[in-house]
Amino acid sequence: MPSPPPPELKRPRWPPGRGSSATIPGSPDSGLLMTGPALSDRTRRILATLVRSYIETGEPVASAALAQKAGLNVSSATVRNVLAQLEEMGYVWQPHTSAGRVPTDTGYRCYVDMLIEARRPSKDVSAVELRLRQEAGDAPLIDDLLSSTSHVLSEASKSVGFAIGPPNARALFHRIEFVPLSGNRILVVVVASGNQVSQKTVDIGESVTPSELVQAANFLNSEFAGRTLEEVRDGVVDRLKQERSLYDQLLGLALRLASSSFANLDRPTAVYIDGASSLLEEVVQASGISAATLRGLLRMVEEKQRLVGILTEYIDGPGLTVVIGAEHSDPELRPFSLIAATYFDGRSTGTVGVIGPTRMRYSKAISVVDIAALAVARVLRDVN
Repeated sequence: MPSPPPPELKRPRWPPGRGSSATIPGSPDSGLLMTGPALSDRTRRILATLVRSYIETGEPVASAALAQKAGLNVSSATVRNVLAQLEEMGYVWQPHTSAGRVPTDTGYRCYVDMLIEARRPSKDVSAVELRLRQEAGDAPLIDDLLSSTSHVLSEASKSVGFAIGPPNARALFHRIEFVPLSGNRILVVVVASGNQVSQKTVDIGESVTPSELVQAANFLNSEFAGRTLEEVRDGVVDRLKQERSLYDQLLGLALRLASSSFANLDRPTAVYIDGASSLLEEVVQASGISAATLRGLLRMVEEKQRLVGILTEYIDGPGLTVVIGAEHSDPELRPFSLIAATYFDGRSTGTVGVIGPTRMRYSKAISVVDIAALAVARVLRDVN
């Protein structure tokens, strides 16, 4: 297994940036500079064949093998000349003088951009959607759906799969229920889009009948159903400010209970990650990444909100984002590639994706992430 290229060999020159289906980091439209001039069709084909071969075998690719695999009817000498040019431009490197070539992160980027250019609309969304419904249920809680999605992504890509929910404050309010407990305590149950259920115990400091609690809940449900939790919170606060001398005791009770219930919308975004163990096995078997390097990724897996922050840095709109190796701003992620896609549930967005070694099956991973994002959006639209 070749070790990473030495520091003096060329690496990507551009900083990490944001990408989407329209602006992939490193693409001509992203504002980031690729190393070297545009490649000819023949050179691109030879590079793509080299990357595919290296992904399959993990071994440096010789010019003779490339001449056969590329299907261009060119000699080994011609391929050697092309490889020398690619090495000079920073797309490939040579572990030692008698070895074949290995793609750099820039070479992977060029290959991935070719895949994205040739991408076709996904036709397998229904199958993944059915799988998610089977695992999470026909009317799944959003947590169950995200957990199932991360598992499906990990299983299909043999990498770490992740699924991140929409911001909590953007969930749609469906209904609220008040359940009397002992003393003056009330159990507040809030149901939001995606079958999200949150519970909170509130001490209201006064005695309230079950009938009054039902009436208070009915008022809030009729007044605020269909708005985001953030809008409900702000609406309740505004009403309380406007009606400081509430002549309607029941209205005052409803608003005070709602104010307590919707005060804390800043809890961490739901993050589900699956497949860390499968990636560990993959890395140990094939990628040559050190145990210390892998521990850096595992730390991020454990610190889930760190992943949310990383995605916030890269994703600047709908579509697909691919970040490869040295494009990462976080040094612990530079031995890995990240593929992510946003989904839209009709009101807000979340993210699904995979993380794996830079030597990953990009074609498969891009396809499964794309399909999963569409499938999650379909399921959530039905639930909402």
